[in-house]
Amino acid sequence: MNSEQTPPVGEDPGLTVAKRCASEMWANDEASRRLGMQLTGVGPGRATLTMTVREDMVNGHGSCHGGFIAALADSAFAFACNTYGQVTVAAGFDITFIAPAALGDELVAEAVERARFGRSGLYDVTVTCRRGSRSAVIAEFRGRSRSLRGSPDGQLRSGIDGP
Repeated sequence: MNSEQTPPVGEDPGLTVAKRCASEMWANDEASRRLGMQLTGVGPGRATLTMTVREDMVNGHGSCHGGFIAALADSAFAFACNTYGQVTVAAGFDITFIAPAALGDELVAEAVERARFGRSGLYDVTVTCRRGSRSAVIAEFRGRSRSLRGSPDGQLRSGIDGP
């Protein structure tokens, strides 16, 4: 282990791996960064991201488009399931919208691992909306993950590119 990989004194090695994985992912996650997301917390099987609703995210009803809320939840899910040093992708997800968010609201997505079995995982993400001093749950997301084999370089390949 070089000094860059040596955990700080007293830090859980699992937390060190999770932080390293998140740092590497964040450096390459152009989509989350361009949407204004910020990674505010990470640990083994968990992650928290925030995003402020911008003018270009509001739909014809004056509320945040559901696709942006889903994107925030999906990003939190991605960071949570990639905290173990193995490339892991989404196998699918479901989202339930509970309440709307509006221009200027701060959205917070907290992802938590519920189970890992074989190469599969199950994660729940709660999205809350902070408006001033008030906070309310606006969406619940459940993601299913799959860890990839045979990808030691960590590069994902599309199905159209071949195996």
